[in-house]
Amino acid sequence: MDESEILAIKKCQSGDGEEFGQLYDKYIKKIYDFVYYKTQHKETAEDLVSQVFMKALRKINSFKASQGTFQAWLYQIARNTVIDHYRSQKHDRNIEDVFDLASNSDIARDTEAKIKLEAVKKYLSGLKSEQRDIIIMRVWQGMSYSEISQAMNKSEAGCKMMYSRAIGRLRNEIPLMILIWLLAKG
Repeated sequence: MDESEILAIKKCQSGDGEEFGQLYDKYIKKIYDFVYYKTQHKETAEDLVSQVFMKALRKINSFKASQGTFQAWLYQIARNTVIDHYRSQKHDRNIEDVFDLASNSDIARDTEAKIKLEAVKKYLSGLKSEQRDIIIMRVWQGMSYSEISQAMNKSEAGCKMMYSRAIGRLRNEIPLMILIWLLAKG
């Protein structure tokens, strides 16, 4: 965390809610992308992301820098918010299996990327939900293993192992060019 982020968090914890806007601006796109991956629906993702940031603002005093990064704390709130959403919807789908990958807003201009993205989605759907989440956080969101472990309430070593096993499995299943494209996206 940089100094301005730490200062903003401390000010928020002291009752200055105006400083939360700085934190919101820094993380809104990453959290939106992650929630969208899980919901596959723009309006639902927007609603859930607003809930995530409202919860974060209400619970800002529970954040402790000594226990991890603010980003990991937000991802944990986001992940739990998505799970709660699917529990409340009582869909037939397994809430742990809901995921999607980010797509370009102008997908028509890049047909090759769309084809590769569809292939990646097909292969990722064969992984366990936690493995998909770790790959999304690591490859697309650029999070460290430490942050992923905090967001998922798992050990760092466990997250590394899950990522390694998932990538190993994908190496055996995905054609080399698609795997290279997947890993290059991060």
